[in-house]
Amino acid sequence: MKTAKPDTEIKVSDAFAEALGGSDKPKAKGKRAEAPEPAAEAETIGDARGRGNLDAIMRIPVSLQVVLGSATMPVANLMKLGRGAVVPLDHRVGEPVDVVVNGRVVARGEVVVVEDDNSRFGVSLTEIVGAGGASV
Repeated sequence: MKTAKPDTEIKVSDAFAEALGGSDKPKAKGKRAEAPEPAAEAETIGDARGRGNLDAIMRIPVSLQVVLGSATMPVANLMKLGRGAVVPLDHRVGEPVDVVVNGRVVARGEVVVVEDDNSRFGVSLTEIVGAGGASV
């Protein structure tokens, strides 16, 4: 297992933004996108323009999960599980784990031990997954 140093600042890349279903970059087909006019006074969130929107979006909490694997079993087998039981998962040792944000796989990576605190795990991202499920 690798050791990784935790980042002090999290930056959202364009690939992550695309994987989450959007990007802050305008997408124009055949035309050059024009920047919106800044609003003189924003009375509501919908009226705000430019950086204010992005700052508000960046503060929205999301649920991030790292999925080691999954298993399917009949309820009868589930009821037989007890302390010390081992449930085999569909992922094998050494395979990348899925990084899931709000129910959508956005990346894959390797499980690592956090360098500053050997009692914690982390994920070193090895692949960013695009909106269609393809690697970016």
